[in-house]
Order: sequence, then C-alpha cells, then structure tokens
Amino acid sequence: MPSDTSRYACKPSRDADTIVVLGIGNVLWADEGFGVRCVEALQRRFDFAPHVSLIDGGTQGLILIEHVQAARRLLIFDAVDYGLAPGTLKLVENDEVPRFLGAKKMSLHQTGFQEVLLLAQFTGRFPDEVLLVGCQPEELEDYGGSLRISVKAALEDALQLAVERLAQWGAEPRPREQALAAADAVTAPVLSLDVYESERPSAEAACRLGDARFMPAAERS
Repeated sequence: MPSDTSRYACKPSRDADTIVVLGIGNVLWADEGFGVRCVEALQRRFDFAPHVSLIDGGTQGLILIEHVQAARRLLIFDAVDYGLAPGTLKLVENDEVPRFLGAKKMSLHQTGFQEVLLLAQFTGRFPDEVLLVGCQPEELEDYGGSLRISVKAALEDALQLAVERLAQWGAEPRPREQALAAADAVTAPVLSLDVYESERPSAEAACRLGDARFMPAAERS
C-alpha cells in the first residue's frame, strides 16, 4: 500500500535523469513481500537525488504504467521463482525482464506487471535501462506471515546491489542523516516491517491458514 503523501511516491516526470525504484509484491503472503520490503528499507536507510522516485508498487498492476513510462532507468525488486535455493538472488536486465516474468509467473501480481512492461514497450516509452533484483522465496503459503530468515538475509545483499547500481546511474545514494517521518514513508506505517512483525500473534495462537488480523474466524474455519 503506497503512501499518497510521500514525495517519493509522486508521479515522476520523464527526463534524461529520471530513476524509478519499484518494489512489487504482497506483504501479506510472507516472502512474496520481498520487493516491497526492499524499497521500504532502502528509503529508511538512504536519501537520493531529487530525480529518484521510490515506490511501493504492491500488487497494483496496470496503474504502475505511468511510473514505468516516466523512467529512464528502472530498478525493480521482486520475489521470483527461479527454482533455486531459498534466498538466492538473481539479476535480470533490460529486454529480458518482461520475457523472464512471463516465463516465471509466481503470482497474479507478476502477470499484471509483465503487462505493464509490455505496454510500456508497445507505447515506445520503455526505460533505457532496467534491472530486476529478484529473490527466490522460501515460503508463500503463510497469510499474515513475514519474510523468512533466508529471504530477510538476502534483502541485505539486494540493497547493496541496488545501491551500487543506483550510484552508477547517478542516483546519488547517501546514508540518511535524519529518521524518516511516517508521513513520508512509501509503505503505510501500519504495514511497515517492524510493526507488521511485532503485532503478529505467535505461531501457537495464530492460524497459519489466515492471520486473525486479516481474516475473520468464520472465514478460516
């Protein structure tokens, strides 16, 4: 769920320098939230030049087209089923990204985002450079769950790779000197990783077929 008040989530204008960093996925399904957690952590830890937009794309699908079309350079974080060991990172670049997502569909949000990329190509407004930083998930069937240990560890490596590439692109990443205000967060504060994990009931108390915070007991039975 993106924040409407974030300067990072505003509609970016297309120019020679525009860089968009997009995290996609569903934080309610454990490791599928990898992409969103990456862009959330990146914003908390770093500040960037004004021509850089950080966006929690969630599972929005075609609504993201304006951001893709606006980007000269696009960096995507996502959980992707590569058939590898959990927590393994894989980088896919440029024209291979939409082809790869089409061949490796893991969930409906990836089908929708593949369509976004293909539409951007069709309209002739595809970014000059695209990098997909994908992570092999460990667990998806845990509604209300969070990132598994292997994927959370991979997040740290993913951020390092992203910062290096963003620096090459001229994003001017620098450690954030002041704490991020809740109103400026790309991810709604109620869904931020620390709040989300701290408020989840224990495994003994929560039905892993559906966290009671999100699904009424009658629907879980």
